[in-house]
Amino acid sequence: MGEQQFTVVADGGVTTPKGFRAGGLHCGLKKTTRHDLGAIVCDVPATAAAVYTLNAFQAAPLGVTKESIAREGKLQAMVVNSGNANACTGKQGEADAREMRAAAAQAFGVAEHLVGVTSTGVIGEPLPMEKVRRGIAGLPEQVKADGSVDFCQAILTTDLVQKMICVKVNVGGQTIHIAGAAKGSGMIHPNMATMLGFLTTDADIDSIDLQKLMNKATDESFNMITVDGDTSTNDMVVVMASGLGGGGKLHPGHSDWDSFAAGFGHVAEYLAKAIARDGEGATKLIEVNVIGAASDEAARAIAKTVIGSSLVKSACFGADANWGRIIAAVGRSGQPVNTETVDIRLGDITVLEQSRPIRFDEEKAAEYLKGEFVLIHVNLNMGAGKATAWGCDLTYEYVRINAAYRT
Repeated sequence: MGEQQFTVVADGGVTTPKGFRAGGLHCGLKKTTRHDLGAIVCDVPATAAAVYTLNAFQAAPLGVTKESIAREGKLQAMVVNSGNANACTGKQGEADAREMRAAAAQAFGVAEHLVGVTSTGVIGEPLPMEKVRRGIAGLPEQVKADGSVDFCQAILTTDLVQKMICVKVNVGGQTIHIAGAAKGSGMIHPNMATMLGFLTTDADIDSIDLQKLMNKATDESFNMITVDGDTSTNDMVVVMASGLGGGGKLHPGHSDWDSFAAGFGHVAEYLAKAIARDGEGATKLIEVNVIGAASDEAARAIAKTVIGSSLVKSACFGADANWGRIIAAVGRSGQPVNTETVDIRLGDITVLEQSRPIRFDEEKAAEYLKGEFVLIHVNLNMGAGKATAWGCDLTYEYVRINAAYRT
């Protein structure tokens, strides 16, 4: 799959695919005046698929959204609030999530089982439902064909930047769009993180094929990022396909399936990397590329271990070419490793060859590590397994943000 199979749409967003509107408003969940309630709405019931956090404690909205999608594999509206996670809130939290769904269904004039809900923010505090009710009632007039940016703002918590992308591909002679928006900055770790992702497309595709595509894209993107090693209670990525773009039914045997899958994967990877780059207090994006592993599964585990190492992340923040921290992480990954054959590079600077130190220019390496992007390349020289993971450096600012998260 190459870049030529899709084209990035400048200024595109979740409303670019045909049939979608979005928007947001401030209903009072956040102490600031930034938007804290948003929605994506489709003109028709859209084929839907989703992936959820693997945390044993799952926030109430996740169960409600699972229930909605399970009914017939479709959604027509997705409502999200930020500033309050509605997690670990007991039976009241479940009732509040269901009330959000019912209120949104009434506001947008759609069947209740066609509405999904999700929340992000502080855990353990009940939703102030009077504010939520009032906000949902006001959403329809804010949900518009040009509302992608307002929606993006409504889903942010400690994020510093909005994360949005759209690509177009050719399917059956028609232009099909795939777009996405995401939030995530802290409590980020593989197997979903404190992150929410929303993908839209105007492709015509069955829910089973869409779910398989979502699972694969998630494994290669959202499940390959980490900021701090913590997996949240609220993580969810959901995709809605309106089917209004034309080009015929898409399926794995379709001649344009690979192009569509490449575009879909690019949207997921872009959003995942944007989350990693926007890690709380982060100053740089780190990419760990592992090749030569015994299997792809082993490579993924090793890449995740390296990118998740607090010592590796701290060394990158301090521009310290301490390769010992990298090889130590490789060795504790629990995967097969030949301790005599490991090569490590920082960018194009070789620091270890066949598990033996190589003399390198420390000043040049330090200068490289001061940049906004750091590539750590690990070759195990054992097999054909490969994987890539993304993360960020660990900074003083991360500690400051999380030491006072509720205040």
